[in-house]
Amino acid sequence: MGRRLTALAIVALLAYGGVAAIVATGSTPQLGLDLKGGTSVILRAPEGTDPDVLAKAVEIMRSRIEAFGVQEPEIAITGSNGVLVQLPGVTDRARALQAIGQTGVLSFRPVLESDIVSPLLRPAATTTTTVGDGTESTTTSEAPTTTTTLPPGIDPETGLTIEDNPDAEAWLPEYDDQGNVVSVFHVGPAALKGADLTEALATFEQTGQWVVNLRLTDEGARKFQEITRQAAQYPLGDPRRQIAIVLDGKVISAPQVSENVDPNVGIAGGSAVITLGAGENQQVEAQDLAVVLRYGSLPVAFERDQVQSVSATLGSDSLRAGLVAGLGGLLLVALYMMFYYRVLGVVTIFGLSIFGSLMLIVLGLLSVGAGLTLTLAGVTGIVVSIGITADSYIVYYERIKEELHRGRTLRAAVDEGFKRAFRTILTADTVSILAAVLLWLLAVGPVKGFALTLGIATFLDVIVAYFFTRNAVALLALGALGEGGLFSIRGAAGGVREVTA
Repeated sequence: MGRRLTALAIVALLAYGGVAAIVATGSTPQLGLDLKGGTSVILRAPEGTDPDVLAKAVEIMRSRIEAFGVQEPEIAITGSNGVLVQLPGVTDRARALQAIGQTGVLSFRPVLESDIVSPLLRPAATTTTTVGDGTESTTTSEAPTTTTTLPPGIDPETGLTIEDNPDAEAWLPEYDDQGNVVSVFHVGPAALKGADLTEALATFEQTGQWVVNLRLTDEGARKFQEITRQAAQYPLGDPRRQIAIVLDGKVISAPQVSENVDPNVGIAGGSAVITLGAGENQQVEAQDLAVVLRYGSLPVAFERDQVQSVSATLGSDSLRAGLVAGLGGLLLVALYMMFYYRVLGVVTIFGLSIFGSLMLIVLGLLSVGAGLTLTLAGVTGIVVSIGITADSYIVYYERIKEELHRGRTLRAAVDEGFKRAFRTILTADTVSILAAVLLWLLAVGPVKGFALTLGIATFLDVIVAYFFTRNAVALLALGALGEGGLFSIRGAAGGVREVTA
């Protein structure tokens, strides 16, 4: 008896104490996009993309999105060429989508001209004409431009290169935060690319300015020294002293080579510093630029196939609906078990609370340690597992009734009933776990969440049945609620008495 009491005390301490620790430390499960709100994006790679290349692109994309401040992104390959990106709780959707969309080749390119007046930037000319009767007529026309005549491959309506080729000259835009073109650069072929960089880190210097520190490969260092040597030939203020950092056909930044750079040498040593300035805007700009430089080069170009937003309100409604469904199912199971199995129903209620506590602990630890996010599909898996757990109790209780009808003593019926029931429970739960494993391996997206919670719940069902239910029912069989009264174990079995010789 003492051993059974000790086992129950340990199980209860682990379950309820663990929940208290999880809540106290704020390690409760992270909620997924459909419960918390956020953004879901489906990207498509070109048909026939090599799976290894796709996997590498997803790896780079994950690092980039996390570096942009989007916590716990869910990125999975779907189908032969699709990637599902879920950004739960994202606070800056435009910035996150920008991180996903920047899929071109990163390159450093010499600036040939800057501040080119493209059709997008030409101011409108207003002409006022006085008519004979004294009224004025105002007409607006496009002002003439002095921009260089652009060669073929340039969109005449925008003055920009239609399809950027890093190995050729191009006329490329620079955008502000609102997506408006603020400048157009005429750039030469790429002198070095993203693969030539090994590190880019944004730091705040003692001078009070934000900078991005660069480290390059040996080959990249040689290329960078040459491009900076050529740029340093021109005086300060000349656009040709600038180096454009280009990603996906857009100029991300165009820093000017410092005045202390020797035009006969350039910047040598395989390291460089891009100075952004001081202030909050410069901090964000430096951090974003460092992210682009580190993760800007993807081995494959994606197209956005679908973008879907889930509001925080809708997410909270889904969470509320899932909780109501779970609690409702739990209440119905508890009422049924109390009505049909009497005192054994009380064991079921405590057992389900132990089960739920352990489930919360496991999900919380996985959220902290492995980045797990709980989705609506995962909640569905937990709700389904309530039925699986209830089945385990029913199998055990029915075995006890069968043993009592065979004439065994209550204590013998409880022990023998568990031995027979546990084999059935283990067999049934093994099938459920195998199904969950197959779903996890073969499915994508939310179905994986369902498979994971279902598998965890089924495993915990075995643990709770062996360490809690077995000991709790055995202790009840030794007390007054074992043999006597309508509410007892014997009463739940229909008042069957043991057979004596």
